[in-house]
Amino acid sequence: MRILLISLAITCLSACGFVGFPGVYKINVEQGNIIDQEIADQLKPGMSRRQVRFIMGTPMIEDTFNQDRWDYAYVMRNGRNVLSESRITVIFEGDSLLSVEGDYLPPAWSDASTVEEEPALEEPDEPTGEPAG
Repeated sequence: MRILLISLAITCLSACGFVGFPGVYKINVEQGNIIDQEIADQLKPGMSRRQVRFIMGTPMIEDTFNQDRWDYAYVMRNGRNVLSESRITVIFEGDSLLSVEGDYLPPAWSDASTVEEEPALEEPDEPTGEPAG
């Protein structure tokens, strides 16, 4: 009888690990760089890497194979539940900020009228049969 009670107690206590121990307070855990619209609004085209790092902080991911891409991520969790999540990717050309992608876009990139379109390719002249020269 004693062995049965001990095995029942062990089974019940081990189940708490799968379900969660009742009455235990779980704190919110924040990971990454805090990202919001106010911070993203400070990014301007042509900023240097140093200026972007000053505003946004050290990037979560600096791609080893693409030195011109920085990724910033932010996640807030309570236990296994994700409460909020955001990300921003900044792209550089040399030492100059080229573009911003992600959940929060600065006004310079969110307005469609300021986006530069690539010029249309011109069709080559039709050959006239004359030798080039």
